[in-house]
Amino acid sequence: MADKRKIKKSKSEIVQRAVAQFIKAPTGYSELLEELKARIRTAQIRAGLAANRELVLLYWEVGRRIIEQQKAYGWGAKVVERLARDLRSAFPVMKGFSRANLLYMRAFAEAYPNGSIVQQVAGQIPWFHNCILLDKVKDLAEREWYMHQTIQHGWSRNVLVHQIESGLYKRQGKAITNFDHTLPAPQSELARQVLKDPYVFDFLSIGEEAKERDLERALLEQIRSFLLELGVGFAFVGSQYHLEIGNEDFYIDILFYHLRLRCFVVIDLKVGEFQPEYAGKMNFYLSAVDDILRHKDDQPSIGIILCKAKNRVIVEYALRDTRKPIGVSGYKLTETLPKNLKGNLPSIEELETSLSASISASLEMPKGDTGHEE
Repeated sequence: MADKRKIKKSKSEIVQRAVAQFIKAPTGYSELLEELKARIRTAQIRAGLAANRELVLLYWEVGRRIIEQQKAYGWGAKVVERLARDLRSAFPVMKGFSRANLLYMRAFAEAYPNGSIVQQVAGQIPWFHNCILLDKVKDLAEREWYMHQTIQHGWSRNVLVHQIESGLYKRQGKAITNFDHTLPAPQSELARQVLKDPYVFDFLSIGEEAKERDLERALLEQIRSFLLELGVGFAFVGSQYHLEIGNEDFYIDILFYHLRLRCFVVIDLKVGEFQPEYAGKMNFYLSAVDDILRHKDDQPSIGIILCKAKNRVIVEYALRDTRKPIGVSGYKLTETLPKNLKGNLPSIEELETSLSASISASLEMPKGDTGHEE
């Protein structure tokens, strides 16, 4: 029965192709089809379509030629459907020549008319990452920023979608800090870009009435998601990290080491609005960490005060004459982390077993797709 269905389908396809051959093609269409076939064969021979850059550049060229021919001959949208069918017929082994993907190629070429960004940036990320950016990000500068971040951090498609939907571009580097006068350049700029405002803890299921210990416990239980929101480079050192100072016990809410900045990062959690005395407490913690934990080759430790709310003027006054580098950011509690991200990041046990090698390795996201159609 299955064999009969296959034979019937095969005959139907043959008939469709035969009919298509008798339908008169619009002026210039045959030349375009042959030209694209030649270009595709050349790309196959030169790179076997294995190199992502070649594939993206090919798709851009296909999209550019479609736009040119449509303008020259006044073709409508239906020609794309026919082109998709003929290209699939000419290259049956290859995926990527569906009508939908050809429309993405056209949109891709339209978005980058001169092709320079394709050569320099877009060609370095997988094709479907580019499609996501076309769909979800309309501003060119913002789109290019996400491209650079994807290249730098090796974001998978799921992670890229999450970062776009959480508004990372608008939050990155927006925390209120005193880094300009407490850290040397370029460390001050690097540190400023690491911080966000606000942080989005959309993976927590705690209510607005939660206490600081509840927030800390929830973040640690979801340490994988917490690390994703903090960004690449944060290595977990400990929670309620004990320091003995002047024969008294003190406890840091959460302590990290940043692998790129080469410094300790002290996080102090507050469930209410920022108060000026929080800066003094953080200054105290940073002095202690620099004295007790900091290695001679480390950069000065950085403090992040995470508050539910803050008054910008009060924060700026509180940080103005503080000697230690401190940033103040807000945070939001919203929905839950998408299920497709769970399992992509390390567990708390894995982090505690190896604070350096395993953490840095675990923060490397999957490299994404090869650019083939799904």
